[in-house]
Amino acid sequence: MDKKQLLTTVIMAAGKGTRMKSDLPKVLHLVDGVPMVAHVINLSKAVGSDRTVLILGHEKEMVIDAVQDMNVEYVIQEPQLGTGHAVQQTYSLLNNFAGNVLVLSGDVPLLRTTTLQKMVEIQNTGNHGATVLTALFDDPFGYGRVVRKSDNTLDKIVEHKDCTEEQLKIKEINAGIYIFDAESLFPALDKISADNEQKEYYLPDALKHIAESGKSIALHITDEPTEISGVNTVEQLKELNLIYKKWYG
Repeated sequence: MDKKQLLTTVIMAAGKGTRMKSDLPKVLHLVDGVPMVAHVINLSKAVGSDRTVLILGHEKEMVIDAVQDMNVEYVIQEPQLGTGHAVQQTYSLLNNFAGNVLVLSGDVPLLRTTTLQKMVEIQNTGNHGATVLTALFDDPFGYGRVVRKSDNTLDKIVEHKDCTEEQLKIKEINAGIYIFDAESLFPALDKISADNEQKEYYLPDALKHIAESGKSIALHITDEPTEISGVNTVEQLKELNLIYKKWYG
């Protein structure tokens, strides 16, 4: 098998979910009667992952117990220092892995298999160090904007607060779903810094270093922006449950 076809999925599931007003870890809240993280694990398998690795933190024993029959591996993120730091914790399992690494969030249960399959297809075509899922929003307020190069690959992602007036007009946003070439990912993660207000290591910062190494960053726009919806509040959880029932009955 071509090494490019090998796929490991990493699922970020360490967060507490303070705004959920619950002792339950955020990723264990139910969508259609199933923990959100279980939906994401099933998605990982549907898209053909050889391995699925959960990044755990808050109430990790509860999460492990909830998914113990789903054939997943675990790493622990303690302390929690951002998304880049989270993915860095998987190096102990993936340091000899030479395929692609799909990074998903345990609280984004509406993603469709077809969307991720298209991302995998794009990633396996050409000299791409990564492929980023994007979406077009009429009102992109608060989201990182996607700035494209003339060849339609990624130039950079600019956080809303850092955008120029011209960049604020961009409607394409970073959906926070990525596929990385493993051999590009971990060297890039070693180069990111926590020189920001939150003092955290952000995963999108790795893209700049991958691009500097000579690899292009491909982009794929979802044709269903709702699928990238995450859950931060009880209200959003109710809304996602309604959408799930509408889509899948």
